[in-house]
Amino acid sequence: MGAGKTKRMPRAVREQQMLDAAVSVFGRRGYMAASMDEIAELAGVSKPLVYLYLNSKDDLFSACVGREARALTEAVRAGVRPGLPADGQLWSGLRAFFSHTARHPDAWRVLHLHARTHGERFAAEVAAMREEIVAFVTQLIAAAARDAHRDPHLPEGEVAGLAEALVGAAESLADWAGATEGVTAKQAAATLMNFAWAGLGDLMAGRPWSAPEESGAEESGPESDPDPVADPGPEADPGPEADSAPVAQAAG
Repeated sequence: MGAGKTKRMPRAVREQQMLDAAVSVFGRRGYMAASMDEIAELAGVSKPLVYLYLNSKDDLFSACVGREARALTEAVRAGVRPGLPADGQLWSGLRAFFSHTARHPDAWRVLHLHARTHGERFAAEVAAMREEIVAFVTQLIAAAARDAHRDPHLPEGEVAGLAEALVGAAESLADWAGATEGVTAKQAAATLMNFAWAGLGDLMAGRPWSAPEESGAEESGPESDPDPVADPGPEADPGPEADSAPVAQAAG
């Protein structure tokens, strides 16, 4: 009966079924501990058929990484709503990111944990996906700066740095949300908006944070450094209004 099902099922459908099983096993066990026997059993096929379709364990893992990387980037791009203001676009993109990683925890572990640590070939595939997402977020921030200033003066390198920091924070928060019971995608996105948008909002409004000026004596050694926690200065404290705005949007 199993052989008959294999013959009747189109190759493309059967291959996706194998990849689904492989992502589940790789995500839970990691590359080294994953067994081709377990993957074949979960997919409902014979191990020789897995090798016939996908050649080797390395090729199977690479196919999983490539498929899940495309799925994540497509989900983020599709989630962003271009007609919204800058904060609305960022909010919709973050919700799409956290929704996808929450729905596909094994895929997220494959991308963010196992592919990065298994070998250069797979790490490079994930790095390419990450660069695409960073470039996309960079475009969002740059567009927001243009809208805010009409004649933007925010340096390109600074925009790229902000996007890099934001994507890194989202990745860490996705790990935290996945390991913390009861945290929803909406809550994770709201947490990052609270963390990031207060600062980005001030930056877009032309109110960047500035480090306090230091005298020559203060620069001479660590014992004379000012305490940034005790007195961050008025520009470092955006006030409760900045914190509450993203929460209001998150609740909507």
